[in-house]
Amino acid sequence: MLISDYFARLDGPDPLSGLELVESDIEFLLALPGNEVSGRGLEDLASYISGRPAVGRKHRVLRSSRDGELEMVYGVVVEGPEEKPTGSFASAGVVSPGGKLARYQSFFHPTFSMFPEEAA
Repeated sequence: MLISDYFARLDGPDPLSGLELVESDIEFLLALPGNEVSGRGLEDLASYISGRPAVGRKHRVLRSSRDGELEMVYGVVVEGPEEKPTGSFASAGVVSPGGKLARYQSFFHPTFSMFPEEAA
C-alpha cells in the first residue's frame, strides 16, 4: 500500500524521502485538532514535513483497503520507545496512473479510536 509506505518513510531516518511517493502537484489536507493544513505541490508538503517536531512518532497502520485508485488506511500514532499511543488517524489517497499519490487527506484525533483495544 502506497500510504503505508509513505508513513514508513515519514517515520524513518529521512522523512522527506516520502516525497518520492507523491506527484509534483499533489493536493493535500491534514485535519489535526484545532488546525488544518492544506496545500498543493511538493514544496508545500515538504514545508509541512520539515516543520513537524521530532518526537519519535510512528504511524501504526491497523487496517487498509484499496478500491481502484483509492487507498484508505486506519491506525494509531505512537511515540517514544514504549510506543505510547497519542491518537488515531484515518487517511485516504488517490493513486495516479503513474503510481504516486495525487490527492491525500488525513484526519487525526487524540482520544477517539475505532478499535480501542488495539490503540493501547
